[in-house]
Amino acid sequence: MAPSGKRSNTSTAYVEDKSKGPMLRFQESLPRLPVPTLEETTARYLASLRPLLTPSELEASKAAVEEFIKPGGAGRKLQEKLLARREDPKQKNWLYEWWNDAAYLTYRDPVVPYVSYFYSHRDDRKRRDPAKRAAAITTAALSFKAQVDQGTLEPEYMKKLPICMDSYKWMFNASRVAARPADYPVKYSAEENKHILVIRKNQFFKVLHEVDGKQLNTSELEQQFKRIYDLASTPVTPVGALTSENRDVWTDARQTLLTASPANAAAIEAIESASFVVCLDDAAPVTLEERAHQYWHGDGANRWNDKPLQFIINDNGTAGFLGEHSMMDGTPTHRLNDYVNDLIFNNKIDFSDPSVRSNLPEPQAIKFHVTKEVQSEIDRAVKDFRDVIGQHKLSVQAYQAYGKGLIKKFRCSPDAYVQMVIQLAYHKMYGKNRPTYESAATRRFQLGRTETCRTVSEASVAWCNAMADPATDDQTKVKLFRDAINSHLEYISAASDGKGVDRHLFGLKKLLEPGEDVPAIYKDPAYTYSSTWYLSTSQLSSEFFNGYGWSQVTDGGFGIAYMINENSLNFNIVSKGLASERMSFYLNEAANDMRDLLVPTLEAPKAKL
Repeated sequence: MAPSGKRSNTSTAYVEDKSKGPMLRFQESLPRLPVPTLEETTARYLASLRPLLTPSELEASKAAVEEFIKPGGAGRKLQEKLLARREDPKQKNWLYEWWNDAAYLTYRDPVVPYVSYFYSHRDDRKRRDPAKRAAAITTAALSFKAQVDQGTLEPEYMKKLPICMDSYKWMFNASRVAARPADYPVKYSAEENKHILVIRKNQFFKVLHEVDGKQLNTSELEQQFKRIYDLASTPVTPVGALTSENRDVWTDARQTLLTASPANAAAIEAIESASFVVCLDDAAPVTLEERAHQYWHGDGANRWNDKPLQFIINDNGTAGFLGEHSMMDGTPTHRLNDYVNDLIFNNKIDFSDPSVRSNLPEPQAIKFHVTKEVQSEIDRAVKDFRDVIGQHKLSVQAYQAYGKGLIKKFRCSPDAYVQMVIQLAYHKMYGKNRPTYESAATRRFQLGRTETCRTVSEASVAWCNAMADPATDDQTKVKLFRDAINSHLEYISAASDGKGVDRHLFGLKKLLEPGEDVPAIYKDPAYTYSSTWYLSTSQLSSEFFNGYGWSQVTDGGFGIAYMINENSLNFNIVSKGLASERMSFYLNEAANDMRDLLVPTLEAPKAKL
């Protein structure tokens, strides 16, 4: 392992521990998350401030940094503590618990829409019938689950190096639990809980996916779903709406629910222990915006939002997925959804067995006892959900002019290229650039999750300004564009190597003792401003999806999720009253402008002899 703060010139020796099974065989030999040097972090921090601040503001920030890192300064003492924490044998990752707690479990705003994210699946023309689609998706998901449970799933790799697979343990038979002052995750035995949760018209059903040691085949699952369509003909009181509430409100409501009847505790356990959730929604979305709304939040009622995996099937056979973010980032669920759709669309699994066993148990209704007090909590949750969702505006930009194929011909990283599309669009809309977050994965480290890539650089701002200046020639614009791309690649590479700014400064601040004076670097307005994400962005791409998205993270900003497919780009734009449809227009215009700028740089095809 390389010393903290220095990059090793040799790769880590990855030892295969085959006793742990294929999925976790590299787990113990993954490197630990590094702690960068103070000099590295503060230099990168100041570089990120330069394009955002006036000269006088920047001087004040420099002074705060110099005070922080001087010999005997607060930063030196905090760095020593952080290095000691990193070397603690009990800490596989110095950041993991702090980050899970601060970013997710102590976060009190509703999971939907602020912590959840969705995927919209491509249409399955063979399965317009929702029971058939639900059965196929469930069969494929159970195939993936079997590999996770048995530890046979092949690890993922980044740049040919194995990455952390620990978070997969929170995928199935798990749930988030509302509590004060922080929520907590719970994991149930896969061996003892071989059922899925199905929700239809706010009614909950326990459906066994294994009977007498044999998994239900697709025909049997389809029969179970059809039975639920018959049983749940009319909506009932939406207990699931409680999971859309503020976490403190839901914590108190959960206690009211549990004390109302012993049956409610058993109902919650049946839900939380389920392998995953299938929501049979009473909706028929058509447009990409309609689908995005349906999978992102639906009506707020036909859900149990504390579960990490909810597959959603609509009455017209359209389908998607809703994920809860606290213990698992998007990449594992992206792999799950890609796997499910790959099996279905490429006929890699046999759904054709028509046999249905006569001894299959009926879907078991999970019933709640709803008292007057519980009903009052539900009524409030329904109202609060409508108020929160009503504040958000969602637009989808399904850009069809080109995609990854052409971007690669421009000799660009597709991700860095699309980041510049977003920067240029924002500049078109506001005439300036503001702090931008892109998620960088740090899963090549033990228990690694994410680091911030600060997209805005001096180079990106210079390029955006040039694009807005008709006096700047195209040759200059192209050079500035290449500089901006290179700057972005340098930062995101460093962030993925655990050398970003934000997590290190966060970790140092966590080590301040109660009552200890907060260093000037944290009091500096630039520290808060530069980490206020006016643009919160992330990419997950799949040819099997026609949408992916989540919320903005600050009221004055946008959440822009994007997919980069071979011949198309897809942007899901969410904001609170900031004209998401205008941002969608500018994204389209920016992508066109960049194509027009770069097409002339392509080498002309050589004439055939």
